[in-house]
Amino acid sequence: MFQSTGGLLPGILAIAAFALTLPFTRIAVLATSPMSVFVLRLLMASLAAVLVLLILRVSVPDKRHWMPIMVISAGVVFGFPLFTSLAMDSEAAAHGGVVLGILPLATAVCGAWINRERPSALFWLVALAGSLLVLLFSWLSGNGAISGGDIYLLLAIVSAAVGYAVGGQLARQIPAWQVISWALAPALPIALLSLFWLDASLQSLWGVFFPDVADHQSAGWLSHANGSLLFSLLYLGLVSQYGGFLLWYRALALDGIARASQLQLLQPFFTLAGAAILLGETIDVLTIVFAVLILASVALSRKLPQRNSHASVLQKPQRS
Repeated sequence: MFQSTGGLLPGILAIAAFALTLPFTRIAVLATSPMSVFVLRLLMASLAAVLVLLILRVSVPDKRHWMPIMVISAGVVFGFPLFTSLAMDSEAAAHGGVVLGILPLATAVCGAWINRERPSALFWLVALAGSLLVLLFSWLSGNGAISGGDIYLLLAIVSAAVGYAVGGQLARQIPAWQVISWALAPALPIALLSLFWLDASLQSLWGVFFPDVADHQSAGWLSHANGSLLFSLLYLGLVSQYGGFLLWYRALALDGIARASQLQLLQPFFTLAGAAILLGETIDVLTIVFAVLILASVALSRKLPQRNSHASVLQKPQRS
């Protein structure tokens, strides 16, 4: 029986949503360009966040909350999506999923440092062992060489780890859905300006999404749509960059950064499954063996005690 199960379900659902980020990013990048994917997903996510905040008439956060919000925005709104888009221009989604396997350890370290969480020494050993298993899997599968894409993935890991840790802390003070909404909302004008920087006029965007239609008024234009690109961008913007974080920051707030972060050890294998289904990549016996080992480390890490300086805060219900 887990010591704390409040964040388990939202955490697993969030990781399942995040796991398809790299496969869909790869699909979108192959259809257009890394920067176009980054800007268009940012536009969709930030527009959705602004609409939610306006419809629900959410009050502007206190001044003391804006510095964490900006850090979160830099990490998970700009840094991670940009670096993963650049990485997927040259790397396979499965390779990226394995490299991102060290994200749980990075998140736990940032959580312990920023939020003054104090996991037990045994917890750190289990977390380190799980991350080493992922790195060993990367080496055995032949994907451990450092390349330009790997450097982008490492930058994405740092960006996400900081954004997760700060976001998990802030989600104890304001509702988790408001954390990501306010992190995204200020990015809307930046996304709109970036469209002009990319020379993404309506005509050029039409050419990306409907490449086989010369006349914008042609009958049956929808049948010529680049469906995989459209769906990929919708998923990246509305699920990966917005919806998933509504669940993820809730899980971090309930279970603590260090413990909840270990659920991310499942993400590489969810990603591999997505890559197999969406991109036709195969999953071998080695992958299955390491999936079982890492699942075991996740279960063990969630059973281990930790001393959390914010325990009293977590007992209080969040403001709606």
